[in-house]
Amino acid sequence: MPTTQVVWFKRDLRLHDHAVLSTAAARGPVLALYVIEPELWNQPSASMRHWQVIQAALFDLERAIEQHGGSLCVRLGNMVEVLVELQQTLDHFTLLAHEEIGEDWSFTRDRAVAAWCAGAGISFSELPQFGVFRGQHDRDGWATRWRQFMTQPQNDTPQSINWTNHPSTANWQNWQPNPSRHSIADFNLPNASAVLKAFLQSRGEQYHLRMSSPLSAPEACSRLSVQLASGRLSMRTVVQETWRTQREVKTWPAAQRATWPRALAAFQSRLHWHCHFIQKFESEPELEHSNMARSCDGLRENDFDEAKFLAWCTGQTGYPFIDACMRFLLANGWINFRMRAMLVSFAAYDLWLHWQRPAHHLAQLFVDFEPGIHYPQVQMQSGTTGINTLRIYNPIKQSMDQDPEGEFIRRWVPECAGFDQLRIHAPWEATAMEQLAAGCQIGEHYPEPIVDHMSAARFAKAQFAGVRRSAAGQADRQAVMQRHGSRKTGS
Repeated sequence: MPTTQVVWFKRDLRLHDHAVLSTAAARGPVLALYVIEPELWNQPSASMRHWQVIQAALFDLERAIEQHGGSLCVRLGNMVEVLVELQQTLDHFTLLAHEEIGEDWSFTRDRAVAAWCAGAGISFSELPQFGVFRGQHDRDGWATRWRQFMTQPQNDTPQSINWTNHPSTANWQNWQPNPSRHSIADFNLPNASAVLKAFLQSRGEQYHLRMSSPLSAPEACSRLSVQLASGRLSMRTVVQETWRTQREVKTWPAAQRATWPRALAAFQSRLHWHCHFIQKFESEPELEHSNMARSCDGLRENDFDEAKFLAWCTGQTGYPFIDACMRFLLANGWINFRMRAMLVSFAAYDLWLHWQRPAHHLAQLFVDFEPGIHYPQVQMQSGTTGINTLRIYNPIKQSMDQDPEGEFIRRWVPECAGFDQLRIHAPWEATAMEQLAAGCQIGEHYPEPIVDHMSAARFAKAQFAGVRRSAAGQADRQAVMQRHGSRKTGS
């Protein structure tokens, strides 16, 4: 009797270009398995909006498998306990999954699964999903390996799969994480392929020009991050479709081509960047918990101000553009990259908050939370990598650059809507008469600035200058560059 191939779906909720499914289908009968693990949803980075993404993706995956003649088994519980139950039912099986570059919890879970499989005589194999490579602890040759992976043919959905069915946990569709924090009202997860097609055929034409402002970014950006984070699309599919569009654009008349070549080049570099950062996290998973440059240890940890943190979390800092971005993120679960970097910069330098709790707060809010990008990026924007230039964003300059008319602020900080396009960026500078005319008295209707940006920036620069000049800082710079520094393209 053929051995059942259990395909363990994690953050790879699709059928197309699913190497694990293709491998399993070629070997024998396939059981499609997803396990809702309550412990995962108790992690400090998890939130209800993440479950909303996964739940919607599971519904789509369930329908897709049914269209191919099978059924998705969704179980609730500890993964090892689910495997014990399967062994009692199936007797013997093979377990296959994609490698998951996740937080410490998922890595510990995977090791527990591997240990159980070894003890039970169950074959457990994992295949790479991104251009990220286990066991590579420096950047030498990474770019070449990435391109080789991305140029491999995509795995078409097998046309004939011998499915094995197993009952799901009753009413799994109604399960909710506890604590149930940060849900999104009227949540909708659009079709992944349609989002990709729309971006490459129309929306992406001015991607490089319009991705920085929160006014234009929701339309100009690809909006594929949530699809990639949940695995509804493979990175290889997106990369190859982008390459194909880049080739097609070269044949278009000049007038029709317009800004497409530069837009697609900028987007393609972001796809490469996506795996570059996940590779950092794979190489050094301690980045979830520890400063990349250990010379930064103790710099902020003992000065955490709860009141400032709460004001930042809720969009009540007294800086309208900062608060507008946080409130937009709270409501929508997404904001563009520059604004994410600005929010982290404000927490790290203006408020002098250690990065870990702000990182968890933002992780909870991002529907596209990708640990391998999130933690290295938060550290980079907080100055604790030891190699990157400090990026201290001036919130007033960003406001004037990215929202010159104050349109975004008026929408998300209505308390300040009555100010003109000059005062709205720094309403505390308005005279008493101007505040009266605007219907917003600073300190009563809207907070005074929680800190003075220029003073906070000078303090932060001085603190980091001392660390980076130290012997420990210099040693960190060399060590971090060796582990994580970019190499020349093609190396």
